[in-house]
Formats: sequence, structure tokens, C-alpha cells
Amino acid sequence: MVEEKFFADRERLTQALTSECAQLLQSGIKANGQATFLVSGGSTPEPVYRALSKRPLPWQQINVALVDERWVEPGESGSNQTFISNSLLQNDAAQAPFLGMKNAAENPAAGEEACERDYRELPAPYDICILGMGNDGHTASFFPYAEGLDEALDSESEQLCKAITAKQSAVTGAHTERMTLTLSAILQAKEIKLLITGEDKLKVYRQALLGDDEQEMPVRSILKQGLKPVTVYWAP
Repeated sequence: MVEEKFFADRERLTQALTSECAQLLQSGIKANGQATFLVSGGSTPEPVYRALSKRPLPWQQINVALVDERWVEPGESGSNQTFISNSLLQNDAAQAPFLGMKNAAENPAAGEEACERDYRELPAPYDICILGMGNDGHTASFFPYAEGLDEALDSESEQLCKAITAKQSAVTGAHTERMTLTLSAILQAKEIKLLITGEDKLKVYRQALLGDDEQEMPVRSILKQGLKPVTVYWAP
């Protein structure tokens, strides 16, 4: 249930994914009066967000919400909320309602209940979920062998948000305390888009397809869940 869309360069990937997202969001609004757009941070989707922000969509009817977040205040280094504000929520898209994950709690575990309550208000099923992947095989904040990962990957759980404590690495940096959507929440999306670029990540993706250990490479939980189709976008 994995469809691959590989492009000759990142510009063509950006153009294709931007157009697809715009069409899907418009379809959601036509069908339900509103749409829900789940977004991840990172430099890979940034050109798509910037291009989408200039599309004259009815953004007041598009709910933008984070897939995951470091437990840092908006404006601090590493904040996905700030990244999305600076990339997607600009131009025409500045009008979009936005839901972040960081709240006033001291840590993600303490903030889990409030985050869950907020995400229960999001219209579901979600129209699009944008995911990335790290060189360690993580996606969302599903990090290898992280505390809380088993619960986050339970596809039958009714929980939407899960606190994660990652094992510190070059990928996580200092921010090991995270909040993430669960696998069961992500699987409520009509369209799951996994966006990767570069030869190194292509090798990681290929490796993920070959194995089954989700603790080792949590992106396998998305690629191998067998319940919802996943489209993988790649460019050099």
C-alpha cells in the first residue's frame, strides 16, 4: 500500500505536491465545509509550505495542526509551531486556524491530557498528513527505542497525542522531550504523504522497507501498517 512518486529534482516534487495538497484541501472543503491539514516540521517540506501559502484557497476553512512538537516555547530554537508560522501561515494562508501542541505544562507527560483534549476538537477524518523521515528511521516523533514509543505505535489505541522521551542522538539534539500524534491518529488521515529527499534518506527508506522491527526504525509503522495507503515523495 505504498505508492512511490520519484522526481528528477526538488522543484518538480514541490510543484507536484503543492498542487495535490491544494486540490485535496479544496475537495475536503467542498465535501465537509472545512478541511484539516496535519503538518510536520523540517527543511524538506518547507518549499511546499511556502508555495501553498500563496495559493488563494479558503484558508479560514482549513485547520492546520502539528504532527509533533519539541517541548519548547514558540519562538525558541526547534519550535515546529514557529517554523509553521514562518513558512505556511504566511500570505493567503495567514488566515488559517492553527493548532499547536506545546502548552503550559512543565513537560509533555504533564501536558498530554490538555493536548489530547485540544486535538479531539479537530475535524476528522483529516484530509492530509505530511510526514518526514530522519536518517535514524524516525517519523513524527516516533524515535527508535524511545520511552512511550510502544503506546504511540498502538494502531488500535483511541489516544491521539502521546508524550515521547527520545534517546538523545545527533538527530534529536538536546530536545528529547516531545509530543506526537499517535499512529492511530495519523491513520485517521485520508492521505498520508511521506516526504524525503537525497540519496542518504533514500537508502534509509529502502532499509526500512526490508525489515519489520518498528522499534529500530519507527517509520516502518507507517510504511507497513496495511490499513491506509501511503504516498512516498522523493527527489535527489
